[in-house]
Amino acid sequence: MRAHETSKPIQVGKINRLRVLSDNKEGFTLGSGENSGVFLPRKLSPRDCAPGQNLDVFVYPDPDGQLLASCSTPKIQLGECALLKAVHVTRAGAFMDWGMERDLLVPVSQQLIPMAEGRSYVVYLMLDPDQRIIATSKLYRFLDERAKNMAAGERVDLLIVGKTEMGFKAVINGTHLGLLYKDEVFQPLKPGDRTTGFIKTIREDRKIDLRLQRHHSKSRDELSRRILDFLGENGGTSTLTDYSPPDAIYKQYGVSKGNYKKALGSLYKQRLISVSKDRITLLKS
Repeated sequence: MRAHETSKPIQVGKINRLRVLSDNKEGFTLGSGENSGVFLPRKLSPRDCAPGQNLDVFVYPDPDGQLLASCSTPKIQLGECALLKAVHVTRAGAFMDWGMERDLLVPVSQQLIPMAEGRSYVVYLMLDPDQRIIATSKLYRFLDERAKNMAAGERVDLLIVGKTEMGFKAVINGTHLGLLYKDEVFQPLKPGDRTTGFIKTIREDRKIDLRLQRHHSKSRDELSRRILDFLGENGGTSTLTDYSPPDAIYKQYGVSKGNYKKALGSLYKQRLISVSKDRITLLKS
């Protein structure tokens, strides 16, 4: 994770680079520029920790509001989404493993569906009204479901949230929510998976539809070359035809059956291959 420079204000819920200002029996006081008062308990500090040293630490408030530092690296920072496992569930909420000394609370009021111990959920890290760090699975409250500064065909980073009746909900670039339609997904997906995708379309209501493959002539030409290369490396034949199951096609080429059929059709029209029900064959020029 990227640390913040010593001249920048201290950011709660994030990794900060802070200077060790002083020490006592219990621990160390850290600060940044004119900001100070972050306490690093001695039991959580490096062995060689001493005044004047710079440390990359995660800053968070304790129940009384005092800022504490930890040298542990959390699995999620403020304003981010990540897949976390519920290790304990109580009437107050679910406690998640986020790589820190104390587990992270997702209050019952912040659970989209009731959480179960041992299961994992995509959550968003936030500050509650009392400025305590908590998490929520109600991502729609913090991520925009309507496109801003996005265009169809744009390459984006996706974090899979979960499956719906229509397909898979995904976090886009950490800021938006969009939908992958199930009939256009040809690979196993599960919550927490990170992958690259593309904006398929932006609807009239500005909601975002996604796809995993780019659709344009350049990508089809690239696929055609890959098919020819595969045939050339395998004796000029392949049993992967337009009758093959979608998952077999995706496993080999990482594309949908529809795109594969279009590429075969293009190669056939160019008289580069012959096609039968159970085999495609590379033609000699």
